[in-house]
Amino acid sequence: MPRPLRSADGDAVVHGWTAAEFLDGRTGPQRQWSGVLAAGRALHAALREEPRPDFLDRRTHPWAVADRVAWGERESDVVAELAEPLALLLSRRRPVEATAQLVHGDLAGNVLLAPGRDPVVIDFTPYWRPPLYAEAVVIVDGLLWYDLPPGLLAAGAGDPRRRQMLIRALIFRLVALSGLAGPSWSAGEKEAARFLTVAEAIERG
Repeated sequence: MPRPLRSADGDAVVHGWTAAEFLDGRTGPQRQWSGVLAAGRALHAALREEPRPDFLDRRTHPWAVADRVAWGERESDVVAELAEPLALLLSRRRPVEATAQLVHGDLAGNVLLAPGRDPVVIDFTPYWRPPLYAEAVVIVDGLLWYDLPPGLLAAGAGDPRRRQMLIRALIFRLVALSGLAGPSWSAGEKEAARFLTVAEAIERG
């Protein structure tokens, strides 16, 4: 991860902004999914003993709300077009046992890869969830918006927790999308179909 930088006055945050050293590499996981997942696993192994940050409980932005909805810690309305896929996903959600720790919850577009260099993880987005869930968010992002190879969805299918993590990851992205857009936004049939398609892909495994 890039080292954080301070301002000339020694401040880590200036007008709500932070800075970090520049490291070379390109984002975008296309054709580099294994590198993204490997970087996430290495990061989460390094974070395994870190304590839970208190500020996580105070966050109220759409991603934090969506994360809590995904894990059944609260409820939330979504725009009308996304109500059907959300109801389907909630009906398929089951309890799952996994140890939570500090994880990066938005890895797919936040790993810099360059030939001959170690991957660099940027824009750390902290959540207190199982590492398998963080990987599931990467897979779901790939199914929704990238060119995820079919084999990566099937990989790890032997772990009975994996499907439940994928379901939660898809709920997370759906609720966050609705929350970011606001109640006046019309998702349209295309977005609803996108989430339903991914939900069925997860169900098939």
